[in-house]
Parts: sequence; C-alpha cells; structure tokens
Amino acid sequence: MAKIKKIILDAAEFHPLHKAWLNLAKRIAEELGVELEVKKEDYLFAIEHGQTDDLGMASLPQLFAELEDGRIVLLLAEYPFDPKTTKPDKEMAYEAVKKKIEEILSQ
Repeated sequence: MAKIKKIILDAAEFHPLHKAWLNLAKRIAEELGVELEVKKEDYLFAIEHGQTDDLGMASLPQLFAELEDGRIVLLLAEYPFDPKTTKPDKEMAYEAVKKKIEEILSQ
C-alpha cells in the first residue's frame, strides 16, 4: 500500500488562480498531516512528472504527491470550473484531489 510523504505544488505566482491552488495544497497537506513543498515555476519538474501538451511542454500550476518510495504522482493539472457558473470551484478541485489520493492509497 502506497503512502504519501509530502504534497508538492509547482506554482506560478502570476497565475490568476495561484491563491486557490495554494489554499488547496495547504488543505490537502494539513488533512494528510504531511509536509507541503511549494516549487516556483519549476517547469522541468512539471515536464518530468506532470501533464504536458503535444509538444512536451507543461503548464503551471500542477499539484503532486511524493510517495514514501520516492515516486512522484500527479494529483491535479487543471483547476476545475463549475459548468453552471463557469467559475473556478474549490470544492470540485478538492474532491478531484481526494479521489486521486484514494486511488493512490488503495494501490
């Protein structure tokens, strides 16, 4: 069974949703009782471990988990928007991350 060692946010402070991403990362790390590492615009990290486009480029922010065995897994690459309001939805983001974490922990 996999265990999460820390949460990693590869952030971009210029991003309009930077605060929402940071709050989500803090909430998840606190709930899991693990360290939060915030990387600042580490595109190489995101390219290596995250979601990339068809040219191999990564966009930021992206949220990751480092497992006890050293693996890095992607938790969230795109902040969800509520289709009814077309606004960013922090609860949808939280639920998406929690679902991914449950998948990881059940392996």
